[in-house]
Amino acid sequence: QVQLVESGGGLVQPGGSLNVSCTTSGDYVTSYTMAWFRQAPGKEREFVAGSTWHGGSTSYADSMKGLFTISRDNDNNTVYLRMNFLRHEDTDVYCCAASGRWATARRTPSQYTFWGQGTQVTENT
Repeated sequence: QVQLVESGGGLVQPGGSLNVSCTTSGDYVTSYTMAWFRQAPGKEREFVAGSTWHGGSTSYADSMKGLFTISRDNDNNTVYLRMNFLRHEDTDVYCCAASGRWATARRTPSQYTFWGQGTQVTENT
């Protein structure tokens, strides 16, 4: 069984930066494609960024290109999301997901098997 636990969320100033992490455990987890999604209340999950199992291929939602960076450390079973220049619309619950060993990360939530509980990122007003 694969388990994913997010951490690092919190309050952030507009224009600020934040790192969130996803610690993974379970069989073969380092071979999975990993992704970050976010979800606002009453809205569907939105793809943020994804990474293949070796980190050689990353992909981003268009609105996050150049602002967010996904990375993974398979030695420590952790996936990171670095968020820069945070905006009001980035206030969401950020969840990591894992599934498959794909050539590129997929962007549809239903294609992911394992999910964490999420970590809240909130604009500090």
